[in-house]
Amino acid sequence: MSDHATDTATETFVAHRKRLRTMKRRKESYVGPWLPEPLLTAPDVAQDVELAESVSMAMMLVLETLSPTERAVFLLREAFDVGYDEIAAAVDKSPAAVRQIAHRARQHVDARRPRKVVSPSVTRAALESFQRVLETGDLQGLLDVLAPEVVLMSDGGGIKQAAMRPVTGADKVARYMIGGVGKNARRITFAPTLVNGHPALFMHLDGEIDGVMAIRVEETRITGLYYVRNPEKLNRVESETPLTLR
Repeated sequence: MSDHATDTATETFVAHRKRLRTMKRRKESYVGPWLPEPLLTAPDVAQDVELAESVSMAMMLVLETLSPTERAVFLLREAFDVGYDEIAAAVDKSPAAVRQIAHRARQHVDARRPRKVVSPSVTRAALESFQRVLETGDLQGLLDVLAPEVVLMSDGGGIKQAAMRPVTGADKVARYMIGGVGKNARRITFAPTLVNGHPALFMHLDGEIDGVMAIRVEETRITGLYYVRNPEKLNRVESETPLTLR
């Protein structure tokens, strides 16, 4: 690796550590489940299955379960292909220790990856079915598209109403979703989008973006639902979303 590339990677690492310290302080006082900020991505990212999985909402959550040093080592090695000696200097560890940290972090991440990464077309089909049953209030249809072990995480940040802990199991998730949509007196609409490399849904209340729902699909059924309602995390997607999709 060139000196310039090494300097860039080191600067990235330093900035990353500063950001992590800030995020850690915020998370310690965060209300309810914490989810990463949704990021709109171009269609070509979704077509690259491996790239899409690496930036998915589910993968961002996996990275958050690593310690700060493990996360930094993993990203420098896997994302930037930095050598072990350079990483050792950046994190103030021996090269041997860095190799062990990288190996441990890789095992941790691999153990939490989907058993089989599905194609964009399969994910789109699952999302279309999900949107259709939400719009019609079809409880059985929703149960059919959800995997038995599905987990729903919703992030309102203490600003918007959201489940205070993950909802697990198809029956509980389906009733939570259908009940929430059915009880809302405002006009609810959905629009497809691409978030973090994967198909997702905008949820609108009276024409305004209320949240973004990302999904994780294994085989042909949804195993993860990640619903971001915190307005502070929606500013970027709102500013980047064409008016026709709002």
